Amino acid sequence: MIEDKLAIREVVENWALWRDAGDWERFATVWHDDGWMTATWFQGPASKFIEVSRAGFERGVSILHFLGGFTCEVAGNRAIAQTKMTINQRAAVDGLEVDVVCTGRFYDFFEKRATRLERPTGVEGWAIVRRQPIYEKDRMDPVEPSRRLMLDVTVLAKFPDGYRHLGYLQSRNGFTVKGGLPGLRGPAVETLYAEGRAWLAGSPKPGIPL
Repeated sequence: MIEDKLAIREVVENWALWRDAGDWERFATVWHDDGWMTATWFQGPASKFIEVSRAGFERGVSILHFLGGFTCEVAGNRAIAQTKMTINQRAAVDGLEVDVVCTGRFYDFFEKRATRLERPTGVEGWAIVRRQPIYEKDRMDPVEPSRRLMLDVTVLAKFPDGYRHLGYLQSRNGFTVKGGLPGLRGPAVETLYAEGRAWLAGSPKPGIPL
């Protein structure tokens, strides 16, 4: 059990390190071939997420991740991992360079099997089947502290509390931002927790990815 949790934690850490460093070949190994990624700006197969993340990285899009506390429930060859994290994005908003820091958790559906992306057939291991971030709170600050930041409150109010400023920044930079993603409280996160329990109990699918 401890060995499984350590292996899962390593996958979580590799996800952040390899994605942020642009190490796309190794980043592919943290996913199963049917893996699904949900983010504010993307919802789809892991293979497509790798493709669009790489394209953004090469254009200079600056999105970085930092990990904190970790917990994991293992049931046979399945697991649910939760990891405290921050998403840090730097971009221009209305001509002013800003940083957004969004605090939350990665909620990951794991399985131990042999169909990981970019791995030889038959090599079994833990990898992600579904990743669903939980967005708890965020803030936006000018990179240059002396500058004054003025936001359109009408646009800001369109996004949920947990990723209000992240959604504002991303929408201003051409991303389509999905509403209704899980936050610290509410029906969306309760549904996610129920899907996690069902996954550990043997459900055929990891819930209904958003």
